[in-house]
Amino acid sequence: MKKRFLGQNETEISCIGLGGMSFSDAYGKTDTRQTHSILSSALDLGINHIDTAYIYGMGNSEKRIGEYFTKNKGSKNKFIIATKGGIETGKNGQRRFNNSKSYLKKSLEESLKRLGVDQVELYYIHRREVERPIEEVTQTLSDFVKEGKINQIGFSEIAPSSLNKASKIFPIGAIQSEYSLSTRYPELGLLQKSEEIKATLVAFSPLGRSLLTDKPHNFKKAQTINLLKENPRFLEPNLSQNIKITDVFRSLASDMGISSAALAIAWLLNKGNNIVPIPGTRSTGHLKSLSRGAEINLKEDELKEIDNILPVGWAHGDRYSVNQWVGPEKYC
Repeated sequence: MKKRFLGQNETEISCIGLGGMSFSDAYGKTDTRQTHSILSSALDLGINHIDTAYIYGMGNSEKRIGEYFTKNKGSKNKFIIATKGGIETGKNGQRRFNNSKSYLKKSLEESLKRLGVDQVELYYIHRREVERPIEEVTQTLSDFVKEGKINQIGFSEIAPSSLNKASKIFPIGAIQSEYSLSTRYPELGLLQKSEEIKATLVAFSPLGRSLLTDKPHNFKKAQTINLLKENPRFLEPNLSQNIKITDVFRSLASDMGISSAALAIAWLLNKGNNIVPIPGTRSTGHLKSLSRGAEINLKEDELKEIDNILPVGWAHGDRYSVNQWVGPEKYC
């Protein structure tokens, strides 16, 4: 698989990474065997970047990845690992954002233990604690680099203005944001700022949470998935309209002889050399299908046709519910 640089350290990673949220039960029941099968398939396809987080299954995603490393000797050296911290869960299950140095240090050390590694390539602040200056948090992360626990630092779901402040304190390796044909918000400043400071833009949900695949979730299925059951794009009448619109995209992909997922990935990779999509999946077949997007060089007329089918702002409904918007920074 083609490679891209992660951040400014010239660490080479596959142009497609693997989203570790699917290794928890976020999108449906999964297990260790299934996770390990996906990880082996990723290596076979040349995918060497894993993105995970403590909050994905309350450590289960990291734990399953760590178990894979233990079971498959030498495999940990084949993957470039990123994980995240900054979201604290209380005894009552309620979450709050905690970017204090003491909490982040504890969270990072626990993540390293679950993963069974001494260091990860990249450590993100999963959600900003807005009361705490981002300059202070960036300094904390830079200290972890100096201690040898991480190689690069990153932030998830922050505004370009926050990214600009952080970049003046320490080099930012990556910025993570939702980015796809159904969510083009980063084009309003985040993509430009990441290019300016030479940070990688790691795109989660690059397949529009199934809307850009051959089999988008119907309403009944979406209601069984915690992340989608309140998501405006998966509530009626929005969902039916969104599926109808993307049916034309699916037809285009079929005419091209590829899956809709592969076409969506190819489009995203075309948007910039610093972009790395991290789709999540529980199916080795789906992973193999979408990975074909790395091989596709879209022509100018094909890009125009895609934009005609799915112009900016085509999706019905916001990308998050009111509750889901607690944490991500809005801009523009």
